[in-house]
Amino acid sequence: MVFSPAHEGSATHDVTNQPPPLAPYDASEDAALLEGLRREGAGWAEEDVRRIGRIAGSAEAQEWADLANRHEPELRTHDRYGHRVDEVEFHPSWHHLMRTAVAEGLAGAPWADDRPGAHVARTAGGLAWGHTDAGHGCPTSMTYAAVPALRHQPDLAKVYEPLLTGREYEPGLRVPTEKRGLLAGMGMTEKQGGSDVRTNTTVATPTSEPGVYTLRGHKWFTSAPMCDVFLVLAQASEGLSCFLVPRVLPDGSRNTFRIQRLKDKLGNRSNASSEPEFDGTVAWLVGPEGRGVKTIIDMVNCTRLDCVMMSATLMRKTLVEAGHHARHRSAFGARLVDQPLMRNVLADLALESEAATTLTLRLAGAADRAVRGDAGEQAFRRIATAAGKYWVTKRGPAFTAEALECLGGNGYVEDSGMPRHYREAPLLSIWEGSGNVNALDVLRALTREPGTAEALFGELALSQGADTRLDAAVNRLKGLLRAGSEAGARRLVEHMALTLQASLLVRHAPPAIADAFCATRLGGDWGHAFGTLPDSADVGAILGRALPGTD
Repeated sequence: MVFSPAHEGSATHDVTNQPPPLAPYDASEDAALLEGLRREGAGWAEEDVRRIGRIAGSAEAQEWADLANRHEPELRTHDRYGHRVDEVEFHPSWHHLMRTAVAEGLAGAPWADDRPGAHVARTAGGLAWGHTDAGHGCPTSMTYAAVPALRHQPDLAKVYEPLLTGREYEPGLRVPTEKRGLLAGMGMTEKQGGSDVRTNTTVATPTSEPGVYTLRGHKWFTSAPMCDVFLVLAQASEGLSCFLVPRVLPDGSRNTFRIQRLKDKLGNRSNASSEPEFDGTVAWLVGPEGRGVKTIIDMVNCTRLDCVMMSATLMRKTLVEAGHHARHRSAFGARLVDQPLMRNVLADLALESEAATTLTLRLAGAADRAVRGDAGEQAFRRIATAAGKYWVTKRGPAFTAEALECLGGNGYVEDSGMPRHYREAPLLSIWEGSGNVNALDVLRALTREPGTAEALFGELALSQGADTRLDAAVNRLKGLLRAGSEAGARRLVEHMALTLQASLLVRHAPPAIADAFCATRLGGDWGHAFGTLPDSADVGAILGRALPGTD
């Protein structure tokens, strides 16, 4: 049969009723983000955060994120001649993301910035920049968190801190002190223990040189193995201790850091997570022997804050995607965004997103003031970060699933980007201690550090009398604290986080936001899924704030 050329390439239909690409957009266009930035003492950084948001929402940066996840890192254990090299190769897009993040001060830079609010500015920048890719947030987070731990050994901090706090991204394995900027990782967990790091079996043996040891053992999860230095836990003669392990030694030779394999993970696939083997690996002691957990906990406090930040970022990113789709998609004779039930879903998600962002920035403010010597903020940070890490990261998977559903079948397709965000969400609850670990950590703080309870209730007292449902929730929290059972730790911490979020919204958010949050999360006028706000909720006001142009 001969076909007429007129039929070649002809379309069977016109594409209509599909949303245009979201990018370019401004990832910092978020009232809760910008108001929190100013409120927590970093208003001076607003232009920087807005600039980061515009870069993050650009078509170019969004493509970097997509390509970095489609072209995953590859392990190369040997070179062509058979020499052991233990290197991981990344797509160029990964390096574009890393270079931008480091240059914008999202790694260790705040520790070299004396301005009040520097740590808040970094967190706000992360809330905007995280609209790209979550994977590269791992090495930037660990680099940020390594600095306070390293300060337990001033002689090492003097050498490495200026490079960890710099804004130069210089990939490749070379002598650390010959580079313009460094990245740090950490290696704590082992097969037999996981979060129970005191069961680690990696052994540290002292050498004839003071402070220098050799390590022998195997780590189960060590992310970003192409970092320059790592903080590692190992057993010394006095007990579990913290060590600094460089990939390249001062004489230019490779330290023994045999990468056995890269993890085949559910999400976070742009980032390489590895199992390294140490065998005669040279390491420098950080802090006293036997105080490894106490030394590295300064690092964990910082990375837990980043878990909260990234969960809040995923919420905001997927809400923006859902809102964009709803504004441009029609069904059953009306735009999705004009249909009452979809508006309820979006408004409910918007409440959750604002609560997460507001709490994140309050925690960042506490961290900033704590490092500047505020004992009250240090106590508040101690308990509120653990509670926030537990709750906000728990909300992430349910939130991203609901936002994905707003796109229907389109959201289930990889090209939409939503499946990547959905796979990413559970990681933040697991990383830096699972839900049980953080819930128990809250109990530990309450029993061993009495000042933490006073700091928490001092914060809640700032909203006393503003909302009867919140006042009742504070009283219920006091009752749960008196019970204090280990089996009830999750229930306690959940209520603690919700009460804290409500308190912050009552004080700082518009009345429509605070009222709907208190009515649902505290007052019980809510269902078991998103999209079950009561008729009394001012959905138009909530949407107008969260998604301008949607009210």
